[in-house]
Amino acid sequence: MPSISWPDWRKVEPPEEIQGLVSRVQPKLNAIPAPVLALSAFALGSLTTVSGTLVYRRYFRRLKNGDWVTPNVFTRKGWVKGRVTSVGDSDNFRFYHTPGFGWNWPLKFRIIPSTAKDLKDKTLHIRVAGVDAPEAAHFGRPSQPYSEESLAWLREKILGKTVYCQLLRRDQYSRIVSNVTLAPRFLPGSWVAGKSLSLEMLRAGWVTTYQQAGAEYGKEGLDEFLRVEDEAKAAHRGMWMHGTTAESPSEYKRRHAQAESSDTKVVDKRAKTPPPKAPAPSNAKTPVASNGKTGWFGKLFSK
Repeated sequence: MPSISWPDWRKVEPPEEIQGLVSRVQPKLNAIPAPVLALSAFALGSLTTVSGTLVYRRYFRRLKNGDWVTPNVFTRKGWVKGRVTSVGDSDNFRFYHTPGFGWNWPLKFRIIPSTAKDLKDKTLHIRVAGVDAPEAAHFGRPSQPYSEESLAWLREKILGKTVYCQLLRRDQYSRIVSNVTLAPRFLPGSWVAGKSLSLEMLRAGWVTTYQQAGAEYGKEGLDEFLRVEDEAKAAHRGMWMHGTTAESPSEYKRRHAQAESSDTKVVDKRAKTPPPKAPAPSNAKTPVASNGKTGWFGKLFSK
């Protein structure tokens, strides 16, 4: 077998253009004092490090759970991409943040956990902004009509799929209120916005517009939410299939809150009722007669 001789790259001359560029730059570099060169190299390295850190935190750092969402994230109201891992109620779900790339083919080298044990403390609890779904049975309250149908619809729509969340704030249950959009069908979500999940839920008739203090409606606004809800009512979709006289989720919660408040007041009133007085002991002294005279024992010594 003939031997193969490899060229000695150390003897290969660079192109004339490179040689000319080096010959022009070399004198200028030699004219710069060494301390200035060292300081410039240090500044360039620091700038590169800081820029790389900012890019990593903004686009590649994964938010492991709600504790990783700082006030600065809410201030920016930035968008994050992730996979829905579970849907526990009709207007909230668990979200596994998948920043950067490497989560999907053909560049799949990062894996999303699939079991509840592996997902523990690794997801964000998202509350869909601007809508209110029928209440399921919890806190001792009975379930509201259509709560199961609403939950089944949401699971079918987003479970195991990629969504985009705009993180807005925390609610009283430490959930992260978010504007949620579905992934676009063809183009990447970073290029074009997908459909609003809130409006899709309203259009299907499985939620109502949330109009309490602090409600968020995204770029569509409250008027668009109410218009889509009225459209679903007129078409008798979802929970409106038998008309619009059913108790809304907000009315349901208000009724139970008032009933629970009344029960609490009754218990407090009973707790403040003073206990009955104990009967006088049998060895108590004989009281003075109402006519002002003492008994026979007193008369004996009063003489």
